Amino acid sequence: MAKKSKKEENPKVNPELEGFKMNINSFGEISSSFSIDKINEFLNQNVEDKKLKDRKDMEAIKKRKKK
Repeated sequence: MAKKSKKEENPKVNPELEGFKMNINSFGEISSSFSIDKINEFLNQNVEDKKLKDRKDMEAIKKRKKK
C-alpha cells in the first residue's frame, strides 16, 4: 500500500486572523506572524474568560471597554 501524502491546507480561521502562522523551532522557541499584543487583543474581544464570567462587576467593565 502506498502512503497518501497530505496536502497542506490552510485551516479555516476568523478573518481577523487571516495569515496567522505559528512555528516552534528545534530549541522550543515559539515564533508567530502576529505580535503577542495583537493576539491578546483578539482573544480579549472574542473569548469569554471562564474565571471572570460570574463576577458581578463584569457587565460594567464590558460597557466601559465598548466606549
